[in-house]
Amino acid sequence: MNIQERLKSSIRDVADFPKPGILFKDISTIMLDAELSADVLNHLVEMYKDKGIEAVAGIESRGFLFGFPLAIQLGVPFILIRKEGKLPYEKIKHAYDLEYGSAVIEMHSDAVQKNQRVLIHDDLLATGGSAAAAAELIQKSGAEVAGFSFLVELSFLSGQHKLTPYSTNINGLISY
Repeated sequence: MNIQERLKSSIRDVADFPKPGILFKDISTIMLDAELSADVLNHLVEMYKDKGIEAVAGIESRGFLFGFPLAIQLGVPFILIRKEGKLPYEKIKHAYDLEYGSAVIEMHSDAVQKNQRVLIHDDLLATGGSAAAAAELIQKSGAEVAGFSFLVELSFLSGQHKLTPYSTNINGLISY
């Protein structure tokens, strides 16, 4: 089986979470398989090692799971993008709407360098709201969004449309 087939067979569907009518794609099952986790990381490294990535930004919290090890393997800094109130130093923020509510995310004001090429990583692309908000933070800091990386894309929600103004380099390992 290739990496995509292995991921699809590992990810668990949870009906009616976090609210009725939602079919949640649970990636926690990937973490239970050390070999699959290592293979996912290696696949991501191969995808991005020659793309001029100068930093990886992970979106709280599941974007940290593969984003941080990816940054380590690429030999670049890892940038934390967190929910409001979680970072201790001077920060910039961006408010945005979610599928079922609104949120504010923050990043340390000194986390990225001007013109730095930053890959934004998260576990899942749904409507694109969180990733677009992360891109706004990166751009507010004077850096460039080099692309978006996801384990899972829910293509029927058309989240890529919200991200193309920031970068056309949008990659999901698997799509539903």
